[in-house]
Amino acid sequence: MSDTGITTGDDGKSRCHWHANLPDYMHYHDEEWGRPVTDDIRLFEKICLEGFQSGLSWLTILRKRENFRAAFAGFDFEKVALFDGPDIERCVADAGIIRHRGKIVSTINNARRAIELKQEFGSLARYFWSYEPGTGDRPGMVDRAYIAANPTTPVSVRISKDLKKRGWTFVGPTTVYAFMQAMGLVNDHVEGCFCRSEVEAIRKALVRP
Repeated sequence: MSDTGITTGDDGKSRCHWHANLPDYMHYHDEEWGRPVTDDIRLFEKICLEGFQSGLSWLTILRKRENFRAAFAGFDFEKVALFDGPDIERCVADAGIIRHRGKIVSTINNARRAIELKQEFGSLARYFWSYEPGTGDRPGMVDRAYIAANPTTPVSVRISKDLKKRGWTFVGPTTVYAFMQAMGLVNDHVEGCFCRSEVEAIRKALVRP
């Protein structure tokens, strides 16, 4: 890996280093991370899973993602909002997910808040994408040093504060920025990663909500 955060795989492609050449993590890097998402269910899923990640690695969550989807009704927030006490206990007993009662309760709470957000803005996508940083808010060069120095940004701080005012939980600015990176609100594939130009092309063609 170079100081820019690039590593070259056995296939000869240069990538962001963080996938550590693990096949499932590399697939996530290549096919998902940073590619713009405007689907409300996927947006809700991701911000909830980022909350579950707090204190853990994303790889741990990624490898349990299908279990999370099964436990939380595919992250359909209209359904999750109806979860009650027995559902909480079912999730707490589910060894396939992270059995953190506070994060489970937070997911149910956030589903209810997501319904309110959708009612106000028309969609979660419209709300989140309204915060997409402008060109002037982005660095001239995205490299390892920039990523390491910026676990949060002014925009992620603003989103976090607004969500908390609306009653969301486990949505700190670091969690929100990880969500922004993954959902393509920013392109943080580092310079030299083959995905960076692909993501830029997708972002350029994207019809914003």
